[in-house]
Parts: sequence; structure tokens; C-alpha cells
Amino acid sequence: MKNTEAKVGALVVFSAVILCATIYFVGSVQFGRDRTPYRTYLRYAGGLAAGTDVLFGGINVGKVTSVRPDAADPTRIEIRLEVKQGTPVNAKSLAKLGSVSLMSAPVVSITTGANDAPRLQAGAAIPSQETISMDDMERQVSALAQSAQTLIASVQTDINNITTDARQVLANANDLTGEPNRKHVAAILANTDAIIARASPRIDQITANVQTLTENANQVTRKLGPAVDNVNATVSNANGTITVLRDRTQTDLIELQKTLVEARSLIDNLQVVVRTNQQNIEYTMENIRMATDHLNDLTESVNERPWSLIRIKQPEDRKVPQK
Repeated sequence: MKNTEAKVGALVVFSAVILCATIYFVGSVQFGRDRTPYRTYLRYAGGLAAGTDVLFGGINVGKVTSVRPDAADPTRIEIRLEVKQGTPVNAKSLAKLGSVSLMSAPVVSITTGANDAPRLQAGAAIPSQETISMDDMERQVSALAQSAQTLIASVQTDINNITTDARQVLANANDLTGEPNRKHVAAILANTDAIIARASPRIDQITANVQTLTENANQVTRKLGPAVDNVNATVSNANGTITVLRDRTQTDLIELQKTLVEARSLIDNLQVVVRTNQQNIEYTMENIRMATDHLNDLTESVNERPWSLIRIKQPEDRKVPQK
């Protein structure tokens, strides 16, 4: 009996060992060899731990295997993960901290990247994108609330000022529409009506005069019709005369232009002759000047000594008689 129990116990233990080995082998094959390891780095892990789901484009493709501070840079967290083999993680994919819903646990979310980007090799680092933490969000909300309070206070001050100005405008409007102003406006309107009543006969007379003047102008226009026709005929005749005179004038102008050209040529020739004989002319002018000077000297000599025209020698001066 005891041998049978021992055999049954040994069989059970042996079966359990075989089952555990089978489970381990199948798990290793299913979850080890068919998984591709990657790593990424974040400044804020937000409750990530080993076993956290990894989503690729919202699809669960793997698990986080370890979360620890980076040995090379302790200011960032190294996250190692494994995804299903064949997951198209590429160089444009981004790993970030995410969640499926507000109340769900955090997950590692990987974006799909770009189709033309190269695929990442096993063990490569996936580029990461930091997510705003709850503390940062609370600080930003607090700063926004403070800014909102300041803005509300400023708006309230502006509203108070606007209200004061509006009340002042209403007060001014009440002053304008008060009883004295209404009476003054009524008096102005009454005076206007009286002026219009007094001026109405004159306006009618002016209108009649304008109408009479218009009728007279129409009659004058009708009378001027033949005269205008005569003027048109005269203008047509004048145009013909001007056309004939214009042709003759153009002929005379052409002849005058030819004469001017010949005169200009003659003047140019005279200028050439003058430039050629300039030295002779200067000599002649110098001789004329000298002759003029000699003639002036002769004239002065004759005026002073007229006897020189008759006598060659000058008479002796008369002696003063002596007593």
C-alpha cells in the first residue's frame, strides 16, 4: 500500500515538473523570442513599473520590463520595454507617458511615426516626448488663476470707470433735454415757422420770376437758333480760309527757313574772314588810333601857336620896357 502511494506521489511530482517546464518553455518561446526589446528615456516616469502596458498607435503591443534611473544621466529615467515582433517602430516614432482614460493606469504610448522613416533595430532608443506632469499642470493652473484674478480686477476697474462715464453722459443728456432747453427749442421752431410764413409770398414771387426768366431764355434760345447756324457757316468758311492761308504760310515759312539758312552761312563766312584778317584789322585800328593821336596833337599845336602855320621860327618874346 505504501509503495503504491509513493509511486502515485512520485508520478504527480514528475507530472508537475513536466507541466512547469512546458509552461516555462512555451512562455519563453511566446514572450521571449517573439518580442523585440527597446528602450526610451523620460524626465518624469509618472508611476510606470515593470509590467506596464506599451501601446503603439493605441494598440497594446507589449510590456515595460524595467524602470530605473539612467546610469549615465541620473536626471532621466531609463525605461526598457518589449513589443511584439513586427511592430513598425521607426525613427519618427515618439515614446511618451500616456493613459487610456482619466481613471486608468499610466501606459507607455508610442506614436506611429512616418511610413518612409527607417525601422529601429532591436535594442535601439526610441525618441521620447515629455508629458506635462500633474504638478506642472497644477502650477500652470495656479499661475493662470492668479492672472485671471488680476485680469478680473482690471476689468472691474475699467467697468467702474465706464459706468461713471456713462452716468456722466446720461446726466449731460438729461441737462440737454431738460425743461429750459425744450422751451428754447420750441421757441426756435415757432420763430422758424413764422419766418417761413412771412417769406412764403416772396418765395412764390421769386419762383414766378424764375419761371418767367426760364421762358424768356427759351424764347431767346429759339431766336438764336438761326444765328447759331449762321455762325456755324461762318466758322466753316473761316476754317476753309484758314486752311488756304495755312498752306501759303507754310510755303512762306519754308522760304524764310531757306533764307535764314543762307544768312547763317553768310555770317559764318564773314566770321571766317574776320578771324583770318583779325591781325590786319588790329594793325589798321592801331594805325588809325595813332593817326588820330597825331591829328589831336596837331590841332592842339595850331590852337596854341597859330602863327606856326606862317612862320617857321618862333618870334622872340617881347622885352619888358625899362624906365
